[in-house]
Amino acid sequence: MQIRNGRATDVPRALEIWRDAVDATHGFLTPEDRAEIDAMVARDFLPQAELWLAVDEADRALGFLVMDGAMIDALFVDPAVHGRGVGTALLRHALTLAPDAVVDASEQASNALPFYEARGFVRTGRSETDPQGRPYPLVHLKYVGARR
Repeated sequence: MQIRNGRATDVPRALEIWRDAVDATHGFLTPEDRAEIDAMVARDFLPQAELWLAVDEADRALGFLVMDGAMIDALFVDPAVHGRGVGTALLRHALTLAPDAVVDASEQASNALPFYEARGFVRTGRSETDPQGRPYPLVHLKYVGARR
């Protein structure tokens, strides 16, 4: 596995990964919110984002990362390869870009908080809603280093 910069031609695969990952981990979203968020990600977010991709030996994207300064704006992995180190590799890359990284993790996505906390992030706060005001609580986390 390798981490590389994304290109415009990678956006459709990143969107496919996003959709599959959200379907696998965000069952709490209402169908209306899921459709609205999907349109926003497909139209406004991914085409403009600076993508970092975890790719296999055939250069097929397995997951992606988007950073906004020290903020991990998105980290999604194809559910077909969950548990195989793709997310950890992307997170390590994020920490090379921003050693003081922060992230907002969905409180309702059962995999998000354990993933970040097991890798040295601590909770710093909570919001009752997502950035668009939807009733999906977020937990704010900051990287403080690997646990000893």
